[in-house]
Amino acid sequence: MKKLSLVLTTLMVTASVLVGCSTVNNIDSSSTEQSNNELKKIVVGATPVPHVEILNVVKPILQEKGYELEIKEFTDYVTPNIALNDKELDANFFQHVPYMEEFAANNNMELVSVAKVHVEPLGAYSDKLKSIEEIVEGATVAIPNDATNEGRALILLQEQGIIKLKDATGLTQTPLDIVENPKNLKFQELEAAQLPRVLQDVDFAIINTNFALEADLNPTKDALFIENADSPYANILTVRPDNAESEEIKALVEALNSDEVKKFIEENYKGSIVPAF
Repeated sequence: MKKLSLVLTTLMVTASVLVGCSTVNNIDSSSTEQSNNELKKIVVGATPVPHVEILNVVKPILQEKGYELEIKEFTDYVTPNIALNDKELDANFFQHVPYMEEFAANNNMELVSVAKVHVEPLGAYSDKLKSIEEIVEGATVAIPNDATNEGRALILLQEQGIIKLKDATGLTQTPLDIVENPKNLKFQELEAAQLPRVLQDVDFAIINTNFALEADLNPTKDALFIENADSPYANILTVRPDNAESEEIKALVEALNSDEVKKFIEENYKGSIVPAF
């Protein structure tokens, strides 16, 4: 009986030790999982080039500050603002202030800019022409059909002496507002993302730099003419008024306006995109 009692006692002690080890392991595992979940998530919507590329530079900067950056890619200029307004995003990064304000007003939204990041000069590109002097009578030009970028494209044509507008600086103008068109240009108004795809079908197109870069067009080499680097249309980080002052957004702004991002823009885009901070 004594031997049996000793054996039972030994088994109970061993079981207790094993249970204790199991408990410790569970605590360690739980602790590790909790540590991984401590990063606060920031969800940002952006168009691919250069916005997603810039945000990828920002990811490790934010991680050091305790934030996980989740990037959602969009290929149009409408959905990112709708998603932000619906609180599916914390911020978006693809547009300039005039476009944001026009879109918000037309769609009954409240959107605000919290940081300027870079400027993407709008440029004219062609598969058929080598210079502005080759634009012929009746040439077809494709331009963005979205609010403000269409007016911006027409202002660029005006600056080159190709057309004259009713309002020299109005961003909401369309081809109907052209008062002088000596070359009788024909206009195709298309979604901005489609413009590089129609270059073979038109004489030239006015294309946003982000879509030009995606199409392997080099703004500094391939553009027939382009906006000056001091263009006022800086691309911005857009948020809602309810989260504009949050710690997450402040950390994101600081990271986007960091020396690391400025260096990345200058070294990778070589003047086709320039920092705005």
